[in-house]
This record gives sequence, structure tokens and C-alpha cells, in this order.
Amino acid sequence: MAKRKLVLEDGTTFIGNAIGSERETFGEVVFNTGMTGYQEILSDPSYCDQIITFTYPLVGNYGINREDFETINPSVNGLIVKEACEYPSNFRAEESLDTFLKAKDIPGISGIDTRKLTKRIREYGTMKGMFTSVDASLEESVAELQATPLPTNQVERVSTIKPYVVPGRGERIVLVDFGMKHGILREFTSRNCHVTVVPYNTTAEEILQLKPDGIMLSNGPGNPKDVPEAIDMIQGVLGKIPFFGICLGHQLFALACGANTTKMKFGHRGSNHPVKDKATGNVYMTSQNHGYAVEDWDIDDSVLSVTQFALNDNSIEGLSHKHVPAFTVQYHPESAPGPQDSNVLFDEFLTMIKQHSRREQGTCLNVQM
Repeated sequence: MAKRKLVLEDGTTFIGNAIGSERETFGEVVFNTGMTGYQEILSDPSYCDQIITFTYPLVGNYGINREDFETINPSVNGLIVKEACEYPSNFRAEESLDTFLKAKDIPGISGIDTRKLTKRIREYGTMKGMFTSVDASLEESVAELQATPLPTNQVERVSTIKPYVVPGRGERIVLVDFGMKHGILREFTSRNCHVTVVPYNTTAEEILQLKPDGIMLSNGPGNPKDVPEAIDMIQGVLGKIPFFGICLGHQLFALACGANTTKMKFGHRGSNHPVKDKATGNVYMTSQNHGYAVEDWDIDDSVLSVTQFALNDNSIEGLSHKHVPAFTVQYHPESAPGPQDSNVLFDEFLTMIKQHSRREQGTCLNVQM
């Protein structure tokens, strides 16, 4: 098996077996602690430009199937595993992990000490890395990593180009695509919603012309401050239509309401992160994938309420607006992959929409009388 080298920007080097595509790659090296769900993770647009390290030692054992994709064309830049299963065994498996990686032009490396790599990221934070040939100059590789900035246009690259409709007979939802996972669509269509998916840079005026009952802000990659168009759109629609935001949508909502976001040391990426609801005291196990967080000391408590927080590090996991129908969460209630504890948030959003509609109808009746 051909060899491949992983070089980090601090000079740390790992040599292992080449899997997937033959191309060399560059990206931010992150780790995910999920024990399953590698297909959904690899196809999650939120991982755009990143190289994913799986902490679970064996990946690929149940193969790849046609049902568990979260997007058609993955945008992840690479894969790092301890062991990649060559011969999967599962009744749904249609191809191996290596075959899939080759077909999607995703390079990977196996046979390295992923525990050592993860511990280094936890100690020093996420950092840039690249795959090279084993005989490539370490000094030149490190110099290139340190001199090359990470891209800032990830949302533009993963968002839909044109609006499209997924028809239904229920509530009319505008889903703003910042890097949407298909799991969000599945949740709305299972509730018979009529969903219009729009690009990330759709204006407030364009959204209001669609006359939606509710607006969904999707997940997505990168720094929320790199998407100022979305902040303007949220400010232009807030208070007129009920809002629900997930992950990047949560961060953009916070920025639009005057809060601030910051880059985390190594982020939250995994399938069993405990989150506590402040109102009920309930604890939910959640699926997470984010490298930025809302800063708690910058929140105007006359505008926003912190509704949920992470039990591992007390970071903000949920927000609600005090004056208009809008709430957001930092994690992924569509559960792809991960536990389904928080799927009920989609039902709460539809309840919010109905309550808002009744209030609006009552206001109209009072005006007429």
C-alpha cells in the first residue's frame, strides 16, 4: 500500500497508508468523536475545507450506502483514521469507504496514531495541515502551511445557487441554505411542510415576497462573520416572520441581535454532547459540529435569553428572542448522525408559527372592528 505523510503547521508529522484520492490536500485539521455516522459526517457541508480525524479507531466497517448522505457532493478536504475497513459487512452496504473516497476525489490517510493527533489538537487547538508524499521537504511544507491562509468563502461554495421547492401541504418554510444538511429537509417534509430552499445571500425583501410562515436558518461552514449578507437579511425580517436557526444559523442570529462570536480552541464535533435546558432542567444528548461559539458576555439580556448550555464547557447552546418569535440552537436536532433527543424542536417551531399566525389574525380582526 502506498504511503502518505500528514504535516501540521507546527511541524508535527505522521506517516501512514494512503487511502482514497491520490491528490495532495490542505485544510484545517479537526477531530470528531462519533463512534458511528462517518458517511453523514463526510457528506456534511459544514466540514468544507476541513480534514477530519475520527477518534474512533475503526472506520468504514458498515460501508457506504445510498441513503445516508447529507449532500450530493461532499466538500471535506480529507480523512484521517487509525484503521479503514477494506471489506465492510452490512446489509445496506453498496461500496467500501475507500471506493467512495476515490469516487469523490477525497484523499485520506490510515494507520497513524489518531489518539496522539487528537491530544495535540486538544492541547494546541485546531491547526492547518496537509497531505504530501513521504519524501516531500518538511521545511517547505511547514512554510507553505504557515503562509497560506484558510479560505473564507465556504458558505458561498456550498450553498445552493438557485432557489428550489420541496412541495408539501403544511406550513410554508423558507430554508436559507448556508450549507444545509438533507436531514433538515427530511424533518420538515416528514411534517408535510412546503419548503422553499434559497441561497445564502437571498435578501430580506426576496424572502418576504415568498410570504413564508416561518424561516429556517441552516447549518454551514466557516466563520459567521464572513457572511454579512445573512446578518443584514436576518435584521430585515426579524419580528415579521418566526425564526428557527441551527448551528451557523444560530451564530448568525446572535450577530444580527448584537452579540459576538469567537473561534473555539478545538470546537465541538461528535454525536453525544450533553446540553442542559435552563427552563426545564432536562439534559439532551446532541449531535454537534462547530468551531465557533456565541460569547456569553456580549449578549444583551434585554433582547436575548440564553436557553441552553453545554455541560462539558458551559458554552451557549440555545438562544431565544425576548420580543419576537425566534429561537436557535448550536447543535443539530435533525440528528444525522446522532441521538434524536432534540427532534422535538421542529415541532416547537411549527407550534410557534401557528401561535404567531393566530396572533396576527387576532390583530387584523381587532383593527377591522
